[in-house]
Amino acid sequence: MRSRFLETLGYKDLLIEYFKSGAKWISAPKPRLLDDTYNDDPQADTKINNYEPLFDAANVLRAGRDILYLVSCSGNMMGCEWLQRTLGDEYRVHPLDGVYDGTHVNTTITLLGPGRVLLNPSRINEDNMPDLFKKWEVIWCPEMIDTGYSPTWDYPRASIWSGMNFFMINPNLAVVNEAQLPLIKVLEKHGIDTIPLPLRNCITLSGGFHCVSLDVRRKGSLEDYS
Repeated sequence: MRSRFLETLGYKDLLIEYFKSGAKWISAPKPRLLDDTYNDDPQADTKINNYEPLFDAANVLRAGRDILYLVSCSGNMMGCEWLQRTLGDEYRVHPLDGVYDGTHVNTTITLLGPGRVLLNPSRINEDNMPDLFKKWEVIWCPEMIDTGYSPTWDYPRASIWSGMNFFMINPNLAVVNEAQLPLIKVLEKHGIDTIPLPLRNCITLSGGFHCVSLDVRRKGSLEDYS
């Protein structure tokens, strides 16, 4: 989105702080977002062209050495190719094409813990399921509770499946929108405790708990879950 082109400047001081503390700093090519980037053909499969490497961070979901990359209207195949070349052989980047063209992957796939995943049944099925998950325990997400959006906006900025955008504190504890009672029951049925919290404006603001609280500093070693 052209309106978000300068968004990273809002937390540039944090990036510098992390770099000074020893973090690696890799930045994807800044897209020009020219008119040729966008596809206004209503019959097209996606709204962006393969014109230059382009993706949002939330198109990417990492499970150890495996990285799932959603090809959608916020990430193209050139971006996927750039990511694989940049990361090298230590990681495996898996493009998910034809699954969901909305924007980000975190309303389609939610990692619960090693070998365990929650999937969106309206987008994922046995035929298009990533190979990585075929040996995992798969939990199918129940229907979401529609929390609505602000009437001052012309349209909702996120799908009803934003309830899947929750945050795992550890493999046995999740922070979930308190309105998503069916989801809470499914998680607790599978031994995952929940901390229900209010998040009234998630569809209006286009973000859930995973968006607003994703961890940066992490402990542990790089693992292989495939």
